[in-house]
Amino acid sequence: MREFTRLEKSGALLVGAIVLIGAYEGLRTNAYRDPIGIPTVCYGETRGVSMGDKYTVAECKAMLGDAVIDFEKGVRRCLKEPDLIPDKSYIAFLSLAYNIGNGAFCKSSIARYANRYTDEHNFTHLTEACNRIRLYNKAGGRVLRGLVRRRAEERALCLEGVREKVVTGVVIGDDKE
Repeated sequence: MREFTRLEKSGALLVGAIVLIGAYEGLRTNAYRDPIGIPTVCYGETRGVSMGDKYTVAECKAMLGDAVIDFEKGVRRCLKEPDLIPDKSYIAFLSLAYNIGNGAFCKSSIARYANRYTDEHNFTHLTEACNRIRLYNKAGGRVLRGLVRRRAEERALCLEGVREKVVTGVVIGDDKE
């Protein structure tokens, strides 16, 4: 029997991730080249895209939902205890991974600090993971204003998750033995 991902289990969490990612990626139904020249379509989809590809809005929305779940699976593979990450921090990490790729996310200091947090239950590590989101504001070696804005929002959302966890002491997965 297939195990469902955290986003698949929580419609609200999935909607939150899709809204954040969709807002920053923007919708373009005709393939275009992103700032570093990669063929891209819909909501920032690059996998299997060729120049000249065209999609409907409905196809793009479906593609985004599927892609967010795919990226979540990649993020979950590199986080030791992903369900211990507060919801808002989790969404921020997913948005970052969607934009920079799972490989880059998994190799990042953000993933390392998130794993230290789940190992030690020390909020300082999770806070540092959130703060390091700002480092990913470049494409092709250039700082882009859009990425600066996106990273600021992802960082703020991530830190909000930390604050909520500190205040409530509760996060999905804490009751697992």
